[in-house]
Amino acid sequence: MGTLALKADERVKNLHINDDIIAVDLMDGRSISVPLIWYPRLANASQKARENWQTSGGGYGIHWPDIDEDLSTEGMLRGAPAPMPPKKSKAKINC
Repeated sequence: MGTLALKADERVKNLHINDDIIAVDLMDGRSISVPLIWYPRLANASQKARENWQTSGGGYGIHWPDIDEDLSTEGMLRGAPAPMPPKKSKAKINC
């Protein structure tokens, strides 16, 4: 008895984005949905800028030229939010 193993294809087929989520449809039929708040540049951008996207990296990435943001399907599948910017440290001055 054989089994049918479908090959995963994590390339971007389509993308839907609103004020709450980013949903990416993959070529293999899966969908990834993540909170928009994970990606501050996208969360703070206009809906028009969010909707202006293109695939990159051979179809495994998404690029938003208006806000210079890039995401990969690999990172989204891992559940990786954007790294937090480093906190500004207040240097203590000893006198």
